[in-house]
Amino acid sequence: MVRFPGVNGHERMRVVISQPAALLARPTYGMAQVDSILRLRGGTARRWIDGYVRNRKTYPPIVRLEHTGEELVTWGEFSEVRLLSEFRDEGALVARMRPAVEALRDEFRVLYPLAYARPLLEPQGRELVMKVQERVGLEKRLRLIVVRNGQLTLATEASAFVDSVDYVDGVARRMNPLPDLDEVWLDPMRRFGEPIVRSVPTAVIAEQIRAGDDEEMIADLYELSRRQVWQAIRYELLRGRDAPKAA
Repeated sequence: MVRFPGVNGHERMRVVISQPAALLARPTYGMAQVDSILRLRGGTARRWIDGYVRNRKTYPPIVRLEHTGEELVTWGEFSEVRLLSEFRDEGALVARMRPAVEALRDEFRVLYPLAYARPLLEPQGRELVMKVQERVGLEKRLRLIVVRNGQLTLATEASAFVDSVDYVDGVARRMNPLPDLDEVWLDPMRRFGEPIVRSVPTAVIAEQIRAGDDEEMIADLYELSRRQVWQAIRYELLRGRDAPKAA
């Protein structure tokens, strides 16, 4: 059972650890790995997950309940950063999502609300998210749920995240690191969560390309499609470039 404090230090909720919740609690990455995998500027994951201090001012975390100093990142924490990364173009404004995330923890009674399907995919969940966004005054450009043609629907960023995720038992079981690379997967139960196509790390494929092997040979060697090989190479090329701005 997990407990965490609510407003003014009062105990806010108790969560029985189910199998899906246990997956989300699984330590999977280091902070720098998260930045690398999601192509975030160095230090962004740490700021979002664990908070930071700048000019003697303390900025609390978005993802964790409070600053812990823990270097290891759980799958649930990573899943929430993966969603937040869709808002990377908003830069430092992402920190303003914290009140909404806190409120969603309360409403859905889970530690990682953004890692669950219900808030984003179920009609009642979307209604609740919309109410939370309005209650905390979340800016429109940071909202997960929006109104289009009189219907509650996913914002563009939230939609890109959902399209990248395989949900099992209502939680994010595996996901693509980037929305347009649907053959590249992150799976906390395989290869220590490193990006893979099928079971082959994308880094291994990139290394063979650097060694002079051609795509067709690599595809035959690992029984992959040419598309899978191409996506692995593209992902590693993108991962090696300077990350987009995020703070």
